[in-house]
Amino acid sequence: MNVKNKFSSNSLKIAKAFNLHFLLVAENLLIKNFYGKNTNNHVDPLSYLQQNFRHFSIPMKVKNTTAHEIDRIIHSIKSKDSSGYDEISSRILKISAPYVLSPLTFIFNKILDTGVFPERLKFSEVKPLYKKGDATDFSNYRSISILTSFSKIIEEIIYKILYSYLINNNILVNKQFGFREKLSRYGYVCFLK
Repeated sequence: MNVKNKFSSNSLKIAKAFNLHFLLVAENLLIKNFYGKNTNNHVDPLSYLQQNFRHFSIPMKVKNTTAHEIDRIIHSIKSKDSSGYDEISSRILKISAPYVLSPLTFIFNKILDTGVFPERLKFSEVKPLYKKGDATDFSNYRSISILTSFSKIIEEIIYKILYSYLINNNILVNKQFGFREKLSRYGYVCFLK
């Protein structure tokens, strides 16, 4: 691997160089998106929210999740033998679902009630995934975060709550198409799944 214009096979140096590269890429994107000039003459999303929802006071009601919902989410996750740092694969989780649904329901409802997302569920393993081109060039890799299955479940639950709130209260900008079901940037309804 090319570390500071020198080739190295030291895995620790390579890991540190990848870490630095991915940190700088993320930081540059954040700075560019936040402070960048708006060339399309559209209001940036943050300004839109500030202008239109200053006095927005519709409270968000968070309902408890159910064992049935958690079971459905568990079985919707792709069955894999790979795992996050906790070493519990989605395949193992699916097999053990009948035995862990009750404690998971309790834990996830505690998260929803308190609004506190446990630190350990925020951890992920970040790995470089080679795209194409020169394998010694860091820019030819993208980072992937490997989360625990438990993180994926609670994130899905929270996503549904937030998405429902945003849609029901007409908060999303009309031009927001990314990550919205049945919408495309061309305004057509898309039913592909």
